[in-house]
Amino acid sequence: MVIDLHVHTAFSDGTQTPSELISEASMEGIDVVGLTDHDTTAGWTLAEDAARVYGLGLVRGMEISCRYEGISVHLLSYLHDPYDTGLAAVVQETRRARLDRTHLIIERLAEDYPIDMDAVLSVSGEDATIGRPHIADALVAAGVVESRTEAFSSILSSQGKYHVSLPTIDPITAIGLIREAGGVSVFAHPRAAMRGRVVPDSAMTDFIAAGLDGLEVDHRDNPPQERESMRRLAHEHDLIVTGSSDYHGTGKPNRLGEHVTSDHMLAKLLERASSRPGGVDYIQG
Repeated sequence: MVIDLHVHTAFSDGTQTPSELISEASMEGIDVVGLTDHDTTAGWTLAEDAARVYGLGLVRGMEISCRYEGISVHLLSYLHDPYDTGLAAVVQETRRARLDRTHLIIERLAEDYPIDMDAVLSVSGEDATIGRPHIADALVAAGVVESRTEAFSSILSSQGKYHVSLPTIDPITAIGLIREAGGVSVFAHPRAAMRGRVVPDSAMTDFIAAGLDGLEVDHRDNPPQERESMRRLAHEHDLIVTGSSDYHGTGKPNRLGEHVTSDHMLAKLLERASSRPGGVDYIQG
């Protein structure tokens, strides 16, 4: 099977509806999709309906924004209960913080560029998790830059004067909340140095001790020389190893299925989820 466990829709910073995404995945020969919009499960129902129509397997999930000693960390939570009060409260607070941060970034940008909140909302969609990608889209629409990639490498760089950090939960707490909600936690693109600082090995050890279930090893942002060391670490600690595209539609150059997860590792993820009460089921294609 062709298994891609990290994709996004317009409910966060992708450019397609869940139905459009599932349709494209079917045309591209993907057998199983993991829907992991940022800090939201709003697209789950539409994705489930489309997966049944197109006969795709669906692993419902979410990408959770965290911060470890000032370093951005993203955790993929798979098959958790979306109504679990602990995890839901954290996600709701993060969405509020994202919106507050967006207003602050726009205030700074507006001193130099033709942009305001209405411009951002016009490109984000009503139910999206608002964030920097939508600011980038507004800058593209205004003719300031040609693409999201250009915006993030220049105006919206984390090293630039317009940057505002997102206050979020620490990963160790998030790992515990995911488990309590019946979910399985996977550290997304853990060696993506191109995005900024990565956590030290000591932090990785702490995450594993806290119950981290897996590592997203095969991802375009993990340098090839780092992948084998992560694979060895995963084997040493009996972690799930995933590979994914981190597809965003036209929002990023990533292509569906450019990295994939093995059948064996999907089975391991599903087995681990089934051992925890309270989560949701895998949608069989």
